Amino acid sequence: MSGRKQFDVDEALDKAMAVFWQRGYADASLDVLGTATGLGRGSLYGAFGGKDELFRRALDRYSATYGARYEDALTAHPGDPARAVEAFFGVVLARINDPAVPEGCLIAQAAAQSAVLTPESAAHVRRLLDIQQARVRAALDDPHADPSMLDDLAVYVVAINQSLAVLSRAGASDRELRAVVRFACETVASRLAPAN
Repeated sequence: MSGRKQFDVDEALDKAMAVFWQRGYADASLDVLGTATGLGRGSLYGAFGGKDELFRRALDRYSATYGARYEDALTAHPGDPARAVEAFFGVVLARINDPAVPEGCLIAQAAAQSAVLTPESAAHVRRLLDIQQARVRAALDDPHADPSMLDDLAVYVVAINQSLAVLSRAGASDRELRAVVRFACETVASRLAPAN
């Protein structure tokens, strides 16, 4: 189309995702988002409907990218839920140690800022946490275990994941993060042991 600047929507989403991930929702102004994506306000609104919708789409892109990796890890060890959780945390640590992405986790960053999000975006963050919890819970499934204990264990694993993101942003060392993961994996294995 003549006269219209064309741009790659996925590339713009990746750049916006990095801004929200690094700065958080509150500090990701339209000017900062425009500079990062190379889009003016009009183009941002035209393509994404505004900052709030762009934020939710960036969250979805993040969730799809890392969710697929989590899913692969959690399903790679059928019948061995403790090993599946260990693989899940391996993916988490790989993301945290990836120098190509901001520290922490976009969803953890968004959850910490829930008070400044619109109700729609806060609910969206909660849904993404629920999806993560459902993935973990599916990996823990064991017909011989108490379902409510498995539900609680899934919440625990997701809480540890979010804690790792916060600790990494606060400068925790790799050794410290791996210690948290080791104790979490031991806890999961010990809670599952009576069922196996």
